Amino acid sequence: MPRASRAEAERHREQVIAATANLVRTHGADKVTVPQAMAAAGLTHGGFYRHFASKDDLVAQACSAAFAERLAAMEEPPEGQDTSAARAAFLATYLSSRHRDNPGLGCAAAALAVDAARAEPGDPLKRAYTEGVRNLVGGMERNARASGDTAADQSSVLVELATMVGALVLSRACAGDELSDRILTVVRDHVLGGHEHTTDGKDASGTAG
Repeated sequence: MPRASRAEAERHREQVIAATANLVRTHGADKVTVPQAMAAAGLTHGGFYRHFASKDDLVAQACSAAFAERLAAMEEPPEGQDTSAARAAFLATYLSSRHRDNPGLGCAAAALAVDAARAEPGDPLKRAYTEGVRNLVGGMERNARASGDTAADQSSVLVELATMVGALVLSRACAGDELSDRILTVVRDHVLGGHEHTTDGKDASGTAG
């Protein structure tokens, strides 16, 4: 295949993965079809098998991409923001109403937890999800230590992540009721502790975590 064609094929593949990552986080893996994923990427269904072995293969790659996106956002603080402030902003935006209301652009740990839990052992999605959580825990541990939290270890980070993911899942399940906002507020205050944060849990740019 000519170099230009290979580059175009890789670009198309990345477009499909990105579009699918958004769809599965919004609707759930079982609700997304191959034609929907290809259409969302602006491509025709017929080219699917040139890029992926199966829908399961695509969903697993989309899951991995979503976790990588979250990890990059956490480990690359905005210019001019120190590590401690960036960590506080990450925690606050994670437990924000904006993150709750936009699952397609949010954390795969919360959005795909039910799908991964229902998948059979050895399923590509379960493997991708487990590896994604493992990488996220590692990134959070590095971030905590870089911000000066010398007591941070894997156990404390696991508690923090489980608390945040659980709160986000519960808040989404209760969306439309005041309890949803209450969950986010209480858990955000608990997780942040002494960190300064905005009332709505947005960072300086106003973007969701």
